[in-house]
Amino acid sequence: MGTRAVVAAVTRADAGATATPTAPAGTAGTGAGLGGAARQGFANLVGVGLAAIAGFGLNIVITRGWSVREAGMFFAATSAFMIAASAARLGTDVGTIYFVSRYRTLGQRERIRGTILVGLLPVLAVGALLGLAGWLAAPALAELTMPGAGPDGVTALRVLLAFVPLAALNDYALAACQGFGQMRPLLTVERLGRTLVQFVAVAVAAWLGVSATITLPLAWALPYLLAAVVALVWLGRLVRRAGRDVTRPTPAGEQFVGFWRFTGPRALSSLAAMVVQRLDIVLLSALRGPADAALYTAATRFLALGQLSGTALASSVQHRLAAALARNDRAGAGELYQVATGWLVLLSWPVYLVFAAFAEPMLALFGAGYDVARPVVLLLALTMLVATGCGMVDVVLNMAGKTTWTFYNAMGGTAVNVLTNVALIPVYGILGAAVAWTAAILVNNLVPLAQLWWSLRLHPFGRGTRVAMALATAGFGLPLGLASLLGAPVPVLAGVAVAGAAAYLAGAWRWRTTLHLDALRALRGRRNGSGPVPVAQR
Repeated sequence: MGTRAVVAAVTRADAGATATPTAPAGTAGTGAGLGGAARQGFANLVGVGLAAIAGFGLNIVITRGWSVREAGMFFAATSAFMIAASAARLGTDVGTIYFVSRYRTLGQRERIRGTILVGLLPVLAVGALLGLAGWLAAPALAELTMPGAGPDGVTALRVLLAFVPLAALNDYALAACQGFGQMRPLLTVERLGRTLVQFVAVAVAAWLGVSATITLPLAWALPYLLAAVVALVWLGRLVRRAGRDVTRPTPAGEQFVGFWRFTGPRALSSLAAMVVQRLDIVLLSALRGPADAALYTAATRFLALGQLSGTALASSVQHRLAAALARNDRAGAGELYQVATGWLVLLSWPVYLVFAAFAEPMLALFGAGYDVARPVVLLLALTMLVATGCGMVDVVLNMAGKTTWTFYNAMGGTAVNVLTNVALIPVYGILGAAVAWTAAILVNNLVPLAQLWWSLRLHPFGRGTRVAMALATAGFGLPLGLASLLGAPVPVLAGVAVAGAAAYLAGAWRWRTTLHLDALRALRGRRNGSGPVPVAQR
């Protein structure tokens, strides 16, 4: 589809909190999805970029503000917190987006309020239970995951786990807002608000030289309280707006079974995904000590910067995929998947290739001794090329209603991750953890990629994706790889990277139509007054 058709349909893509009834599948719907995803994806990219930079800076502040042992202990504790918060969400971040988007698309607004309650109340209850259980089990958890930490580890865990219900409520409310087609809450509350407040609070704690036992965990966790309050208020406004003209809302009890039949498998698969991301840090702390956990956390934080484009695009695309598949517009969903994958490759591959080439000087930002983690950065950066090349496979499967499949995929990836970690960490330390994560990443991407093709005949390898891959390989991969193999010093590598970036941008401009980049420029013209502003942005 051409850019003109994409832009012409944007105003119908983002109709705010009250969507029109089902639209027929066709090129207009596809264009609306692409145009809206382009506009919101760009805004998300800015927000996620700022959040990723703040998160990266946060880790630098922690590694430089406290000892390696204290930093490792804190990273292990925050990893336990993230796993518990993921468990408390119960997969509802996907379920609410799926159902709210679907009901808006089908014009069934009377079901929205009940759907929100069906997800919200269990999240609140399970989050409170996990927070209480974490408080009671903190001594045993600290002894298991942070040997030798003593009372300091127990206190840090208790402070953090007390905020699990608030973190889960915040994530749930913001996901529900996305189901309404609203990305501004996610951007302002989470990616700008909470992340930046967290960075400032921890930086002040480091400047004051306070304890890593109580004050640091409080400075890190308190922003979740502020974010949860604002997110719930925002969600309440959207729900009231959607129900203005509804005379007989569908009771929540009538929607319970359908909601949890879809969301239940996702509860375990989302927890498994978080386990894959964070359990290795906890196991390193338990099996090798907090120092190894600190080294590994620093090395893997580069991935967060590389993943910002995927996070931004997934937030913009998933509710559009749900709407397209609800209309049985498989062609539109496939085009959206391919175009989004092209954008993902275009944005992320240069980042990972630069990380691989500059791993050693970038690790030096965390302080002396962190450069030993260079092989970890190299291995994971190259692995992420494969992962991003597959596109947002889990998002597409979930929005197609295949949550049972994503559950089994996640369980398989988690099993591979845990078993490989347990086998390799005692012998190879942080490199063993990186190999385990690599194996899990490959399982979690290649298996659903095959499933999408087998079940829906969807794949990410459109012309735009192939062009983006070729541009990244020619502009960054080959020249930086050759320079690194020849042992070029950092200034030479920097010169090669600058030249490669210039060639890369020139190539992206040359093939901008194939990459659908004209959609962004045309949408900017609309915001500057050359056309109507989408309702959701007024």
